[in-house]
Amino acid sequence: MRRTPVRGAAVLLGAVALTTVTACGAAPEGDAGAKGGGAKAATAASAKEFGGLDALIAAAKKEGALHVIALPPDWANYGELIKTFETKYGIEVESENPDAASADEIAAVKSRKGQKRAPDVLDLGIAFARSGAEEGLFAPYKVEAWDKIPAAQKDEAGRWYNDYGGYVSIGCDAKRVPNCPKTFADLLKPEYKGKVALNGNPTKSGSAFGGVYAAALANKGSFADIQPGIDFFGKLRKSGNFIPVESTPATVEKGETPISIDWDYLNAGYADQFKDKGVDWQVAVPTDGVYAQFYSQAVNKDAPHPAAARLWMEFLYSTEGQNLWLKGYARPVLLPAMTADGTADKTFVAKLPAVAGTPAFPASAELDAAKATLAEKWDKAVS
Repeated sequence: MRRTPVRGAAVLLGAVALTTVTACGAAPEGDAGAKGGGAKAATAASAKEFGGLDALIAAAKKEGALHVIALPPDWANYGELIKTFETKYGIEVESENPDAASADEIAAVKSRKGQKRAPDVLDLGIAFARSGAEEGLFAPYKVEAWDKIPAAQKDEAGRWYNDYGGYVSIGCDAKRVPNCPKTFADLLKPEYKGKVALNGNPTKSGSAFGGVYAAALANKGSFADIQPGIDFFGKLRKSGNFIPVESTPATVEKGETPISIDWDYLNAGYADQFKDKGVDWQVAVPTDGVYAQFYSQAVNKDAPHPAAARLWMEFLYSTEGQNLWLKGYARPVLLPAMTADGTADKTFVAKLPAVAGTPAFPASAELDAAKATLAEKWDKAVS
């Protein structure tokens, strides 16, 4: 059920609408950086502070591993990102529980403190990124591309920053559904009985949360009022159209979830993934409920591999890393800057799902309120 709410303010998407403890056997903290006159890896707030990127690479290679959780290989091209990082630096990425949610990541940081099994880095919903920062769980670290990340997309202290994002979309198996829905209003039609699904429970899944928020906007709700979205899915459930089945690549391929409300980069990926398996997966960003979110990255303050954790961040925010997000149909946070300097892969940009208009984004207080409302009312509405 990958992902927890909520992926936050993503001003960039509008602009591109075309968002310590050393492990057993690891090197001593920041050994290479310390020899070069820099800070220890576990306290270095930038590559420069550590002694330079080359020193960071050397220290990360000496650690030899990076422990991650909640990174599905078929999510926004994470599989290729991980493989590329491993090949580029000779560092093994130990990926655990890829289908976990942001809440599981935070729990792992807390419960595994001092253990080499603790996650080194985190990919989180903005609500969890902010709360984790407030709890002092993350290490301040500013990547070399820091100045290119808009202020609205990052924590001023560098404890978290947005990386990639997408729009809520409706995916549909055109071979099983003669007339694929294009809007939330369409989903209420009787012809879609037993066909509509979300990617998880919106109280735990960020993509599902986004689907409910988008439905609220499509039904006279607002960022301050997600209730119309909850009511919409309640109505959809009572009509028999909405099914309580978590949409996954497996359910899409098998035809168990012929209509899936999910991020556009996931739905677009399904279209490619299952084209040769007889699935004609169509993707539409609903015009009556345009909603976009970004995911945030953070470094565990007690990362067992502190140098590798920081190098992973540098890689994700490099031109190479950002273009790999694009290849997975996700919209990287540095896309506007890369478009301006000509480093964005134009082939991948051209393949992004079409979006009409420029979306707006909720404030922190609105996100918190929406999350609380869902926690209180979702189960009752769809049971």
